[in-house]
Amino acid sequence: MTAAEGTRVAPGATGGPGVRPLAGLGRADAATVGGKAAGLGDLLAAGFAVPPGFVVTAPAYREAMRAGGVLDALDERFDRLLARVGAGESRDDPGPDCARLQELVRAAGPPPELAEEIHRAYAALADGSGPVAVAVRSSAIGEDSGAHSFAGIHSSFTHVRGEDELDRRVADCWASAFAPRALAYRAGRGLAGPPAVAVVVQRMVESDCAGVAFTADPVTGRTDRVVVEAALGLGEVVVGGLVEPDTSVFSLPGLEPVFEHIGVQSHAVVPGPDGHDRSVALDPDRASARVLTPEQAVAVARLAQRVQEHFGVPQDVEWALEGDTLYLVQARPVTTTAGTGTAGTGTDGAGGRAASGAVLVTGVAAAPGRRSGPARILSSPADGAQLTTGEVLVAPRTDPDWLPTLRRAAAVVTDHGGVTCHAAIVARELGIPCVVGSRTATADITPGRLVTVDGGTGTVSAGTVSAGTARPATTAVARHAAAAPPEPLATEVHVNVATPQAARRAAALPVDGVGLLRAEIALTDALRGRHPLAMIAAGDAEEFVTAMAGAVGEVGEAFRPRPVLYRAADLRSNEFRLLTGGADHEPVERNPMIGFRGAYRYLREPELFRLELRMLARVRERCPNVHLMLPFVRTRWELAAVLDLVDGAETGRDRLLQRWLTAEVPSVVHWLPEYVAAGIDGVSIGSNDLTQLVLGVDRDSERLAELYDESDPAVLAAITAIVELAALSGVPSSLCGQAPSRDPAFVRHLVEAGITAVSVDPDAVGAVRRALGAAERRLLLDAARRGAH
Repeated sequence: MTAAEGTRVAPGATGGPGVRPLAGLGRADAATVGGKAAGLGDLLAAGFAVPPGFVVTAPAYREAMRAGGVLDALDERFDRLLARVGAGESRDDPGPDCARLQELVRAAGPPPELAEEIHRAYAALADGSGPVAVAVRSSAIGEDSGAHSFAGIHSSFTHVRGEDELDRRVADCWASAFAPRALAYRAGRGLAGPPAVAVVVQRMVESDCAGVAFTADPVTGRTDRVVVEAALGLGEVVVGGLVEPDTSVFSLPGLEPVFEHIGVQSHAVVPGPDGHDRSVALDPDRASARVLTPEQAVAVARLAQRVQEHFGVPQDVEWALEGDTLYLVQARPVTTTAGTGTAGTGTDGAGGRAASGAVLVTGVAAAPGRRSGPARILSSPADGAQLTTGEVLVAPRTDPDWLPTLRRAAAVVTDHGGVTCHAAIVARELGIPCVVGSRTATADITPGRLVTVDGGTGTVSAGTVSAGTARPATTAVARHAAAAPPEPLATEVHVNVATPQAARRAAALPVDGVGLLRAEIALTDALRGRHPLAMIAAGDAEEFVTAMAGAVGEVGEAFRPRPVLYRAADLRSNEFRLLTGGADHEPVERNPMIGFRGAYRYLREPELFRLELRMLARVRERCPNVHLMLPFVRTRWELAAVLDLVDGAETGRDRLLQRWLTAEVPSVVHWLPEYVAAGIDGVSIGSNDLTQLVLGVDRDSERLAELYDESDPAVLAAITAIVELAALSGVPSSLCGQAPSRDPAFVRHLVEAGITAVSVDPDAVGAVRRALGAAERRLLLDAARRGAH
């Protein structure tokens, strides 16, 4: 039996209860509860601040699958799949086979006896105020060991509440062991035999900020360094490489600071009004402010140092700060460093030679070594088959789903992420040079261009390595300094687009994202004039999803990582009757402007909206910068029902999807705080429709043209109220309309009200930027003059 085979639970193992408390576990229990749970129990016993919890053991998982009648099929099919993937560098997609195995696991689920044990242990964590929120994390046998990190390979879930959701998440953790990324990791690490997965359940830490600490520099291998990375909210944005974290490096043994970088965090994951996770945008000041005070950063480093002293080897620690309490939520041995000792010069895959060309981008040095190859720009793991062996993967970010592709890459470069994110850890385990957090690699590197990636210095240079040139000194962290925009503004400028072609042109403008991607024009173009409901009726639903995903995905790719707000289809009967097949699906209305449209239509004809949600989930696999905006919302119960549809679709599992609504109906002035409480992450004022409904004017009527005025005091009062309510509710506000591009006074009103962003047509960007700059300077000047008196 090989060492790898020796880590698996024997198929007949049944010893011990199905559920065990973390308290009382130790390193000797790793064979039944996995390395993560065993390590947490050991730390708890040693007096560390570890959230209380329990573990569903690996033997209990095996017994659950046996009770469900699927164990033999799982073992046999997994072994065949593992052999197929491990036999060579085949790019055959194992995804469908993996999905069938995962369906078997979920169908079996926890049997009644085990579910009862889980529920009793869960009830014991309650504090008397209702179902307690818990974190549910996998702890596979062999995971978080000294040899194999399994970093991000298996699933974890936060803010899980109630027995039913807990049962589902336990099964989801089990099923994640059969995902393509888990299969590729096991094959790449030579791990034989089917997986055995324990599941850790712990009381949720409501973290103000969280992150990772390494007690050896993971890039240089220096063991006299502690690296701390931090972000606001939950730590998944750090380990997932979703943001640019703050980074602090300290020297040992005295923890003197030797390096500090304050990152820019565009969003944070926090608990929403329903108790589940949601992603919230951060205002520019908060996004660029330090996360930890210097004293708090030292406290995290000291905690990591204590964990290393306890275990005796360098540690990769995940931490969370709630109030004044610093919690340990995970600790595992550092599985890869560039070398040993204190010099830590790392590895040099090119024998000490440097690249011959100019530096194209710089970022975080995340995995040491230097390799050259043609650049392959990819945006999604689904596109991984396009990468051939020896190419350099350049992507917005990489998570463990990229693992099958990473195994063929010569090196990897990403726009986002930090040195401690899962992708960086896996790259180091695979021995692939890695540069993360470059911010602009996908835009600045031309597809097919020959580049050299130096994972020790964080640079990507043109050309190949050349002989006789000294290699630059390796540093722990190297950063890219982004070019400043032409006119720095506090108010963001977004652009309205409707087609991929327009998006590609607009993406080159000095804008902060897309404030309005209209579904209606994309629909008519992508579907070549067919009414979407006619396509559904004809059985062409998948063609609809594929066509729309292509169009919306092109816009997302053109702007990534800048946000894109996709406004779901707002079908107005008079316009859509003209499409092919439209007469069969659109009513004849006397006043379609306030008729069967917007969010209400989703409730009465949900088929199209469900397809849009499926499309959006598919797009976000490669473009997580694309978010959802709901049009023409009239009242609270209507919005709540629509959000139920979002939660019931694939999008419901996407905790980072932002859910905006358009403020077009005047009732939003009353309902906005409750809309935010229901789960809305931002509000975009549609000033054209809002003006019509506030003033009771049809803007298309020539006879009433002189009455239509977006600057009417009543309209301005409504806009001001919406902006102020959004700010009080803690969500950003934007405005889409024609007035900002025509009227500097209107822009000044928006700035004085405190608007977060203005979204205009591409040809108005320059004029609006100038008007915003003038309004902001006037606001500062007036404030200074008032202060002087």
